[in-house]
Amino acid sequence: MTTPLDSNPLLCNIETGICETPAQENNVQTIPVEKGSKPLKLLYFTDPICSSCWGIEPQLRKLKLEYGHILEVEYHMGGLLPDWSYNSGGISKPSDVAHHWDEVSLHYDMPIDGDVWLEDPLDSSYPPSIALKAAQLQDNTKAVAMLRMMREMVFLKKKNITKWEFIEQAGNLAGLELNKLQNDFNNTAKLSFQQDLDLAKSLSVRGFPTMFFNDALGNSERVYGSKPYDVYQTAIKKLVPQVDRFAYARDWQSLFGVYPTMTTREFAELSEISKTYANVILNDLLQQGLLSCYQCKNGDLWMLSGK
Repeated sequence: MTTPLDSNPLLCNIETGICETPAQENNVQTIPVEKGSKPLKLLYFTDPICSSCWGIEPQLRKLKLEYGHILEVEYHMGGLLPDWSYNSGGISKPSDVAHHWDEVSLHYDMPIDGDVWLEDPLDSSYPPSIALKAAQLQDNTKAVAMLRMMREMVFLKKKNITKWEFIEQAGNLAGLELNKLQNDFNNTAKLSFQQDLDLAKSLSVRGFPTMFFNDALGNSERVYGSKPYDVYQTAIKKLVPQVDRFAYARDWQSLFGVYPTMTTREFAELSEISKTYANVILNDLLQQGLLSCYQCKNGDLWMLSGK
């Protein structure tokens, strides 16, 4: 497999919201978009251990709720960390990432426990990326659920998601057929992952998250890095000016019905309330036994009780 140039990919720039690899010489001419069932397609270049990608989960989830009727999201893996054969930007070993992740957590107000890099560090982001491609060969919706579970494992629960036991656990929770998942992981999915790396290179994708909003006429809007919600919304409206937002239900039962797990910030953004008020509501539901809570060093993850 090809790998990004020597870089410091895990030192994400908090100000720009980008986990970045060095500039490449490729110039984008056209965006290869197959005609889908919806007017717009979003090519989302990401990585399972990209902390800035975890930081935009609230915006992305809201985007799907308000514009999912016209927007099809296509996930591509970017290969953030091939291995540790580099020394750049003050990060040359896993333990160097721990403090940085704690800083990123505070900046994005999304729970991340950087101690995974001290207790059970990952040697690459390639295995969970290939696992996601294997999941996509079965079911795209379940693959997205699996990616979310792997991210919760690594960012909150300090699990080394390069290990098959955790990949398998995430696949099982997502409802995937595990024998096929493992077989594809060891075979076909490697080619699919390489195709993602090649596509990212051809489009001069240098960091994550990178999003290309595309219409059927070949028009494209790119959003690079973690941005406020209205930036993504503006990209959509440039391509479909007359689009109306879908008025989704904002009560807690409906939101948890769509997204079985939510951080406090996610619940606040999707409910369109303050984080302070969100905390009051969530803790009240916890006291009633309607929700359960996983407490991370830098924040909480909420889910329906018994899940």
